[in-house]
Amino acid sequence: MPVAPQDARAKLGALCGSHLFDCMEIVGGNRMNLKSMTIGRLTDLRHRVEAALASKVIDQRRTIESELAKLTRLQGAKTLRKSGSGFGLRGPVAPKYRNPQNPEETWAGRGLRPKWLTAAIKGGKSADDFLIRGAVPSRKATKPKRARKARK
Repeated sequence: MPVAPQDARAKLGALCGSHLFDCMEIVGGNRMNLKSMTIGRLTDLRHRVEAALASKVIDQRRTIESELAKLTRLQGAKTLRKSGSGFGLRGPVAPKYRNPQNPEETWAGRGLRPKWLTAAIKGGKSADDFLIRGAVPSRKATKPKRARKARK
C-alpha cells in the first residue's frame, strides 16, 4: 500500500526528532542516519548528489534550449549563438599588431588594448609603429581614449 507524501514526512520527522539532518529518507524507503556515517561515506554521498544535480541541470538546460530553438524557428528569426571556442559572433581575426620585444605577443585590434601597447603609446610611440606588414590599422588602436568625467 503506497504511503502519501505527507504521511512519509510525518514518519520521517518522528524518526529523526527535531534534528533535520540526523536522518534522511531516500527513494524506495531506505533510511540513512547521517550522524552515524563516516566522513568518507558522507563525502561519497555528497559527490553522488552533486553528480545527480549536475545531470538534472544539464537535462533541464537542454530541454529549455530545444524549446527556445523551436520558438525562434516559429518566429522565423535566426539564432545568434556564441560558439564555445570563445571567438564570439564574428569569428577569429588575424593579428594586426606585434610586440617588438616579444614577437609572440600579438593583438588583433579587438578587446582591451594589451599592456605592452598601452605602455608604448604612453611612452610616445604610435600604434602604427607596431603594425604587422599588410595589416590594416584598427580604429580602436588609433583613436585616443576619451577622458572620463569625474564623479560628483
